[in-house]
Amino acid sequence: MEFMKLEFEYSDDVTVINEEQFNAHMRLYEGYINKMNEIDGLLARGGDLEEANATYSEFRGIKRGETYALNGVILHEYYFENIGSDNNEPDNDVLGCIERDFGSFENWQAHFVATAKASRGWVVFCYDPRSDMLRNISLDAHDYGNIALSVPILVIDMYEHAYFLQYADHKDEYINAFMNNIDWSVVRDRMEGSYVVIPVRWM
Repeated sequence: MEFMKLEFEYSDDVTVINEEQFNAHMRLYEGYINKMNEIDGLLARGGDLEEANATYSEFRGIKRGETYALNGVILHEYYFENIGSDNNEPDNDVLGCIERDFGSFENWQAHFVATAKASRGWVVFCYDPRSDMLRNISLDAHDYGNIALSVPILVIDMYEHAYFLQYADHKDEYINAFMNNIDWSVVRDRMEGSYVVIPVRWM
């Protein structure tokens, strides 16, 4: 299967970043698309499987690049999908889900913002079916910190490339702008559609 770039477009609803920052970020996202196609091509050709080695081998490099690039594609798509809306208030059903595990929306927000400040790569607000809890997860790289089976609900890119062109080292300003530009209808759709786990019990 060839990876195709999703056509995200800048609009006036996107207030967390300006158009210049958006377009620069799009070019990076497209780079992950291209690398995934390159990696899948290498895997399809097979390579020297007998020489696979955990210290160093060409096959190890391809497999490590595979998880990094694939998560780079997926997380960027989640990020771009959940920004850009004036629908920046969660509805009562979403609030109920958050309050169950965080006590209040304000507690969740404080925890999410703190996680963003502490992260070098991504923050993923997700549902963890093993503990039956919503969690704010910190990733220091695309493939460093993910929880197996977790369902992403809200994603913020905390790599410097996501904001530095516009905000420079004012990381707090970027995070606050993101919090005011979340598309909560997307969050609800992800809760309702993710493996039918969340809506059956909560909504």
